[in-house]
Amino acid sequence: QVQLVESGGGLVQAGGSLRLSCAAPGGIFRSSVMSWYRQVPGNQRELVATITRTSSTNYVDSVKGRFTISRDNAKNTLYLQMNSLKPEDTGVYYCNANYFGYVYWGQGTQVTVSS
Repeated sequence: QVQLVESGGGLVQAGGSLRLSCAAPGGIFRSSVMSWYRQVPGNQRELVATITRTSSTNYVDSVKGRFTISRDNAKNTLYLQMNSLKPEDTGVYYCNANYFGYVYWGQGTQVTVSS
């Protein structure tokens, strides 16, 4: 019923850029707090960035100044612009929606940063 779909992952060299997208159902998107998480095999998922319904943002310290989370409510789409990528940014990136306590996840998209 509620499906989040990520896209935009791929292989990029250190120092390069990548933009991730997440398409969400229009019925929940505008009222949801949206986030990006990432996960390396064997580790817990890490919260990378969050954007509220009023477009205030928060980032994990390791990506501040390099990543930008944004949302386009007209297109029901969440974005993560990633610049100055580092090998330690490698992982599976997941889109997350929190709709008044109901939590939804995307399938994940692989990001690999080579040196």
